Amino acid sequence: MFNLDDDFLQSVGLGNLPEDQKQAFIQHLLEELELRVGSRLVEGMKDDQLAEFEKHIENADDTGAVQWLEQNRPQYKDVVAEELEKLRAEVLAGKDKILSSIQ
Repeated sequence: MFNLDDDFLQSVGLGNLPEDQKQAFIQHLLEELELRVGSRLVEGMKDDQLAEFEKHIENADDTGAVQWLEQNRPQYKDVVAEELEKLRAEVLAGKDKILSSIQ
């Protein structure tokens, strides 16, 4: 579906970061993306739906979580794509600041 990896960093002008900083930045982006997507997906969920989905997350049941999303939030791939594009735009806009803070 999407990859936050070296190709992503190349596409936003951060491909020349040192390897350890690449991994740390990718991890930061992944956590931010998960937070944003999660926040949007829980909008309008009933308590029992939220509890059911959280069970999959707490048990690290990625397959179950994806199946649950496909059944209960079929638009989740669109939400991920939208939030990833927003994140990409933010990183591009702040690229110079990111690079200066790392160096």
